Amino acid sequence: MTVQLEVCIDSFASAVAAQTGGADRLEVCGALASGGTTPSYGLVEQCVEKLGLPVMMMIRPHDGGFVYQSSDIDTMLKDIRVAKSIGAHGVVFGVLTSQRELDQASCQRLMDATDSLETTFHRAFDLVPNPLDVLNDLERLGFDRVLTSGQQTTALAGYQLIEKLTKQADSVEILAGAGITSKNALELVGKTGVREIHASASVLAEDQQARGNVSFGAGRKVTCSNQVRAIKNAVKKC
Repeated sequence: MTVQLEVCIDSFASAVAAQTGGADRLEVCGALASGGTTPSYGLVEQCVEKLGLPVMMMIRPHDGGFVYQSSDIDTMLKDIRVAKSIGAHGVVFGVLTSQRELDQASCQRLMDATDSLETTFHRAFDLVPNPLDVLNDLERLGFDRVLTSGQQTTALAGYQLIEKLTKQADSVEILAGAGITSKNALELVGKTGVREIHASASVLAEDQQARGNVSFGAGRKVTCSNQVRAIKNAVKKC
């Protein structure tokens, strides 16, 4: 079985490192430290034009959850149109109600705007109270993929739910993500049967800058090509 590796990045240097390490697909985001938000259009276009990898563009107008006002949905619709215009392979989004249920009406509006783009429902899925039912709803909506940690802090900790989702999924691909490394990737695939995994494969950036008590985002991480390669090599044993 061939296992596809998607790497999430928020800079072009990280995208190049992911490609060098053998990533099969990129999830391009802004602000990965906050779980990922809609990235710079320029970054997405750079990745599309220069790297030759499928590019999935995150559509998330702000951090702090997945409940959106109508104006946020309008923003997301505009971002999806931009994603199409700059050649993205697909988009990544998810919308919940204030009760953490799937917001099917908003998701349908966004799906209607995607046309031929691939679609991933992101880890908002890990907050819903009824994941197996929501998986059916996402299939009916037409999503291609669901990113999940099995509602745990890491995908390995959530392997039991991921296995159930993988067995139940019909038209949707289950993409396991969160805490995946070269040391646990093979075990996760073996326990769950997933054919796609998602990782940052990142290390602390060396160019952190601060002066005294003034800091502007210390702790930034960047993708490491060696870690990407190690994950790819680990799952080749499947």
